[in-house]
Amino acid sequence: RKLLSDNGLVLVATYAGGNFIFDDILPEELARVTRAADRAAELSAPHLVVGGGAKRFDGTRDPDYHKLGAALDRVKAIADRLGLRAHYHPHLSTIVEGPDEVAKIFDLTSIDFCPDTAHLAAAGGDPAQLIRRHAARISYVHLKGFQRAPFAFTPLDRGDVPTGPILAALKETGFAGWVCTELDSWADPAKGARLSMDYLKRAMAG
Repeated sequence: RKLLSDNGLVLVATYAGGNFIFDDILPEELARVTRAADRAAELSAPHLVVGGGAKRFDGTRDPDYHKLGAALDRVKAIADRLGLRAHYHPHLSTIVEGPDEVAKIFDLTSIDFCPDTAHLAAAGGDPAQLIRRHAARISYVHLKGFQRAPFAFTPLDRGDVPTGPILAALKETGFAGWVCTELDSWADPAKGARLSMDYLKRAMAG
């Protein structure tokens, strides 16, 4: 709390993940999610985000989506008890990557949707279109750039995914929540953050 206060910051979200499709370890995974949710509530963060949904070695089975959906509803119940808003974050290397899988899982759970613009684009989706399609379930966004070759996440509006249409979609849908500008890896992290901030200042002023 002191570090946040001393630096003029607030905590917006905590993140946890899990396989969510294996019955024998689900209680342990939900316990880890509960721990992350407890810390969010303790520090007055409004959001809890989870990712996951394991890919089996021999391919995804249709019941896996139902298991994931049921587990996400349990995550939502954990968050609800603590006054948090729970979100599912589709992620590369899980069973929910592209647009069809996003549509499939959100038919099976009542949890909110945290779109990560780079992961959605990397999986063949149009982030702006997905934001419009699922706007009613979005109150928290992970915004970052992405280039296809060589594969890399980038500062905003660099690479192959224009950020302008994504910001336009958020504006058109009346989005009024938090946007987390991410950059998972960059040679100079401070410079990468400044590039993203400079872009956002120009975009918001335009």
